[in-house]
Amino acid sequence: MTTETAKTKLPPQIRYIIGNEAAERFSFYGMRNVLTDFLSAHLLVTLAATQLEREAMAKEVFHTFAMGVYFFPLLGGWLADRVLGKYRVILWLSLVYCVGQALLVFSTGSQTGFYAGLLLIALGSGGIKPCVSAFVGDQFDSSNKHLAKVVFDAFYFIINFGSFFASLLIPPLLKSGYVRLTFAVPAVLMAVAVVIFYAGRHKYVNVAPAAKDPDSFLNVCRTALFGRGLNAGSALVLAGAVLALGSFALWPYLHAVPTICLALVVFLVFGGVGASLRVDQARGAHPDEAVDGVKAVLKVLVLFALVTPFHSLFDQKATTWVLQGNAMELPGWSWFKTASQMQAVNPILVMLLIPFNNVVLFPLLRRFGVEPTPLRRMGTGLVFAGGSWVVVALMQQMMDGGAKLSVLWQLLPYFLLTLGEVLVSATGLEFAYSQAPARLKGVLMSFWMLATTVGNLWVLLANASVKSEGVTRYLTAQGWGVISSQMYFFAFFAFASAAVFALYARGYKVADHYRK
Repeated sequence: MTTETAKTKLPPQIRYIIGNEAAERFSFYGMRNVLTDFLSAHLLVTLAATQLEREAMAKEVFHTFAMGVYFFPLLGGWLADRVLGKYRVILWLSLVYCVGQALLVFSTGSQTGFYAGLLLIALGSGGIKPCVSAFVGDQFDSSNKHLAKVVFDAFYFIINFGSFFASLLIPPLLKSGYVRLTFAVPAVLMAVAVVIFYAGRHKYVNVAPAAKDPDSFLNVCRTALFGRGLNAGSALVLAGAVLALGSFALWPYLHAVPTICLALVVFLVFGGVGASLRVDQARGAHPDEAVDGVKAVLKVLVLFALVTPFHSLFDQKATTWVLQGNAMELPGWSWFKTASQMQAVNPILVMLLIPFNNVVLFPLLRRFGVEPTPLRRMGTGLVFAGGSWVVVALMQQMMDGGAKLSVLWQLLPYFLLTLGEVLVSATGLEFAYSQAPARLKGVLMSFWMLATTVGNLWVLLANASVKSEGVTRYLTAQGWGVISSQMYFFAFFAFASAAVFALYARGYKVADHYRK
């Protein structure tokens, strides 16, 4: 076998990473997909008098948890790139993850213990997210990078393989009253995930963390903003800091985690705009390669920001769509016990749509002269996601008018949302890795994950707005239901973002930063 032939085969260590991811995703989604129902029917019963109030509280807890899951990639990415390396971060934070899952098992009657478990799961799951995706990319170099897209698609496929069985099998356990067993199964699967990952320890390509870098992303930005005295860029940063502090006035309405995330987002937006205006001023103090890397990251962050509305829509399938499904009629099949099981539709569609797109749809588009570039796929995915919310809003209006609908009507919006997910998320994983220079891959992957935190933040802000008596009174006077109005709002949010995304993408120059 020649070296060239060997390079056309997948690296053998990939199977350990894929196996680990399948078990970990079963663990995560098994817990996540019953969270809304468990909170509203069990943990929060003593805190609210009505089911509607419990459902609203459960939705807030869920999206706050989701924000944490996608906030901690900032910590995990930094530790991997600068201190421990990706392998150690994945292994050690996976152990933290295991402790969190175990806490859920033994804290089903304790709000303090259960929330502590959610915090550890958010830290563990979130901390490893950017590392696992980047760790997959590290197993390839320029000679076999053509196989990386196959693996990233397989990676996303196996994520949904685990999610499918978790969504199908775990909700009936909760519905049947086996509350501790409901959380024990995901806990065992997480332990299995750690064992699988550890088994491949001698086969991985481990890219060592960089030493303290005077030309790091933050150092280049600091020089650009403050290296030559006060300027337009540094003024924007200071304005962002003031507004970020001012956002803490919303603490009584949003609570701690959303308020802190909102403050961070405000500061990052102003800081990012300021840095992009001044980044070339860092030349001379830093090598051109470092400055160009920062410019590349700042440009792609605009794309990530425009994708955040997708995550607002997507993550609500585990809250808003589940709560809608609970008010719909079940099909009467013996194995179909709860509307939460509809979430299994999403991963099975992913497993069907990924090969369909690659084998049928994309080649067909190329035959008609349309190249499905990553940016085109992501922009189109936003449109499909928005369309799914138009459908659920129409269904909600029918239900508000007294119509009795089967939960199977949700199959159509699930199809549209999943098609959007495949075009946005599966594409975004590879796109994020390819756009960052080697020293900044962890940083950019962390920002890709942070986009989901921001998406969940938009959900909480929208929910807080409709709690206003003035907003509710206005919607009622216009003949609109509060829930359906929110659904139309999120659909419009996605369509508007898709339009701006398309305009920005026309001038974006795609980079290629795989290892040589």
